[in-house]
Amino acid sequence: MAEAANHTSLISHVEFTLLGFPGFYAFRRLLFIPFFLIYIITLSTNGVLIHIVRTESSLHSPMYILIAALSAINICGTSTVVPKMLLGFLMDFNRISLVGCLVQMFFIYFIIMMDCNVLLMMALDRYVAICMPLHYTNIMNRRVMITLVVAAVIRSVSFVSPVTYLASKVRFCGSDTIRHFACEHMALLSLVCGNISKNKIVGLSLRVTSIVFDLSFISASYGSITRAALKISTGAVRHKSLHTCATHLLVIMVVYFFSLSSSIVYRISRSVSQDTHNLLSSIYLLFPAMVNPLIYGLRTKEIRTRFLKSLGRPGVAVGRMKPVTVSSGVGGL
Repeated sequence: MAEAANHTSLISHVEFTLLGFPGFYAFRRLLFIPFFLIYIITLSTNGVLIHIVRTESSLHSPMYILIAALSAINICGTSTVVPKMLLGFLMDFNRISLVGCLVQMFFIYFIIMMDCNVLLMMALDRYVAICMPLHYTNIMNRRVMITLVVAAVIRSVSFVSPVTYLASKVRFCGSDTIRHFACEHMALLSLVCGNISKNKIVGLSLRVTSIVFDLSFISASYGSITRAALKISTGAVRHKSLHTCATHLLVIMVVYFFSLSSSIVYRISRSVSQDTHNLLSSIYLLFPAMVNPLIYGLRTKEIRTRFLKSLGRPGVAVGRMKPVTVSSGVGGL
């Protein structure tokens, strides 16, 4: 009997069950409805925004291209998690291999990092546009944009790879049930038998380093933008500059607030139920992707006007939109 128990402890699981929301497992069919609606809304709103930017030549400037890139990342991020979750809720297709789990983990955090990197590029773009408007077209050219995208991909891979690699080297010989709807880092590590202090330290260190750098860069950028905008003598231009900053900062606050809330609660709270952890994870993974295009659509005049024009709303000009003057550095928001 002891030998059998010892043999079982030596087994390392290579397949897992994603339980979703453990406390609501009996109601998993009902959970399908809200998450399916969230997914459809996310795909629709982000898809419309991408279509507007792609088809409207006056929006082919770095700022709007970055907004479209953020929407594309939102679609990829939700598609990494939600389809598997929905299949689990509706048809109990909730088994996943260890390799599949690690791949999903990699792309979850890769997309999160790319999301943050695009926000950094937006901060840089607005800094150049408002603080150095006469040099904007020379600085934010195609070559620079491609360089920034490559740097963003390299940064994302370099931050996510160590976490995924360390997770692939541990043994999962406890339960084979992940009490989560996705292969999040801490949810998967909860099944490890053995010391995972190295995994926790590396994961937390990379996360803290990323957040401190990102928020420092964003604060410095938008601080300089605000000072430059307040010095602009023309009231309309100053208002547009500050409106642009407010829109981007609103998106940044949504992304970082929910991400930090989930991370902090997951690490320091022992009394919070697993379902609460999972709910917080679903909010920071899905909510920003759903509301970001709504924020840009409602607060960005060019995107809003183009959308209303496509619906044939009365009172909206049917001709070509006036191209955005980038030398003003505000994008006409």
